[in-house]
Amino acid sequence: MSPVTHSPDALLERWQRFRANRDNALAAEHGWLTLTSLQWLPAEPCALELVPGLWSADGTTSAGGSATLSAAAEDGLVFVDSGEPAAGTFSVALADEESLNWVRYGSTVVELAVRGDRYAIRTRDNASPVLTGFDGVPVFAYNSDLALTGRFEAYDQPRQVAIGTSNPLVGGTAAAVGTVTFELDGRSHSLVAEPEKLGSLRLTFHDRTNGSSTAGWRQVVTNRPAADGTVTIDFNRAINFPSAFTDFGTCPRPVEGNIIDAAVEAGEKRPR
Repeated sequence: MSPVTHSPDALLERWQRFRANRDNALAAEHGWLTLTSLQWLPAEPCALELVPGLWSADGTTSAGGSATLSAAAEDGLVFVDSGEPAAGTFSVALADEESLNWVRYGSTVVELAVRGDRYAIRTRDNASPVLTGFDGVPVFAYNSDLALTGRFEAYDQPRQVAIGTSNPLVGGTAAAVGTVTFELDGRSHSLVAEPEKLGSLRLTFHDRTNGSSTAGWRQVVTNRPAADGTVTIDFNRAINFPSAFTDFGTCPRPVEGNIIDAAVEAGEKRPR
């Protein structure tokens, strides 16, 4: 399949806007660049690193468990949603994969999360050097030859596929809806696709650049498939998962076999 036929200048201009928006989003307050810890909650109340109060969880979410925080007024914690002091004992129940920015103190927000059916907290500190030193993600120069046309073939029914994540203690699933096939370096490649917003598709993939110029895996979002299944795959818009920036993510790995046997020298490079 041939490269997309938009003019190179138009593609470059759109990509530059995409890059500016992407860097601005990453630099958001209490965003992915502010993560400073991931800590699993113990069964008995105890102190954790980087956060005041005593924390615990009474079982897994599937068994109806909840997370509990006990804090004194002098701990200085306040609830994110109301700004009211978090002085006392409070419990919250979440479902698996849910998150809640629960309390904050100083420049830090404490996110309560459930991953792998276990409660954890993540601290998000706006003073993190990852954020304060951020001046944009390193990227390859734009290459219009890597804006490709592919073809989507949908499965009869979506499939739930078990996958790994960036945290070995957390598993995951992918909602596979079909495959996208395209040609690169004179060879045909096929990737399992997941649904994205407004009917577009997400392709999470490995390629030959991983571990050298790029992170362990990346993702790219196509447009919504045309009636004949045609999609645009602009690898210049390939982006990192949060786990490329921080050790405290639980990001999904590619579906097994989602490997491009070529060096995709486009999109975001490894940031650290």
